[in-house]
Amino acid sequence: MKKRQFLKSTLLGLGSLPLISNTHYNNYLKVIRPSPFQKGDLVGLISPSAATSERIQFDFAKESLEALGLQVRLGENLKNRRGHLAGTDEERANDFNGMFADPDIKAVICIRGGSGAARILDRIDYKAVQKNPKPLLGYSDITALHCAIYSQTGLITFHGPNGTGSWNSFNVGQFERMFFDQELMHFENEQVKGDDLIVKQNRIQVLRPGRAKGRILGGNLTVLTSISGTPYYPDFKDAILFIEDISEDPYKIDRMMSTLKLNGTLGKIKGFIFGQCTDCTPGGGYGSLTLDDILDDYILPLNIPAYKGAMIGHVAKQFIVPNGSEVEMDAASGTFKLTEHIFKS
Repeated sequence: MKKRQFLKSTLLGLGSLPLISNTHYNNYLKVIRPSPFQKGDLVGLISPSAATSERIQFDFAKESLEALGLQVRLGENLKNRRGHLAGTDEERANDFNGMFADPDIKAVICIRGGSGAARILDRIDYKAVQKNPKPLLGYSDITALHCAIYSQTGLITFHGPNGTGSWNSFNVGQFERMFFDQELMHFENEQVKGDDLIVKQNRIQVLRPGRAKGRILGGNLTVLTSISGTPYYPDFKDAILFIEDISEDPYKIDRMMSTLKLNGTLGKIKGFIFGQCTDCTPGGGYGSLTLDDILDDYILPLNIPAYKGAMIGHVAKQFIVPNGSEVEMDAASGTFKLTEHIFKS
């Protein structure tokens, strides 16, 4: 009798707890807005992924951030190397955790992507991230950090230029409008006609017209699918999914899109934005599906607003996308815009 009463009370107690899925805390976490920063503030430069091969790249990154009006502190292990990695997993995680825990550091910039960020996801101090919410900027392999931080804390982070990336006038403008002006950004491709009869560069291809609202989540397709099934994979329920990639044969893109279908991601989203897939043309052999074929196969049946060609990815000029922020997209015009202020007031 006592055993039955114990089991009954235990089960009733469990019933009062929130049901958290195997991998997602997103539905039970409040979105955290990062603290703003301004010119003159101190930012941290870290390398959570691959090593930087040329010493001058450290100078380029530091000088670029200083030219933006910022003070820069280099991560203690920034210049380390272990194989292709920028130091051991412990060293790279320590730099990340140290920058987030330090109240003097107002933002954290990743010097480059490459490969290796996923190796430190279980070493990140997510409680420290929650207590010290600040902007994190980077792209490519940094997708692993964007996904993990959002899934574990709800913090909005920023998918955009790395420290050693191109700091052309477009990217500088994005940076200043996003961070210094805290503008409610409207993202629309820059199109320059050039010496051609029609505009060809940065053209949008509408897969299915329509408008959708949701939290924009995603990043590099290869990295995103590589963490599928882990606790660090975001919940894409009612989200706007954005993806990009580089140097992947279409059959590999097909395989990864299949993963997004089979793991339930595509069935959850309200909108889809494909950025740039640089150097993703079909190779040899008996032939290949094209990228257009693949997107038609996986996206059109969803019957949601979708477009291809956004300035997101491994391109010189790229949007700074606040991962986890609320946006509204218009697939017919190939645009999306922020619908809420991102930073803490």
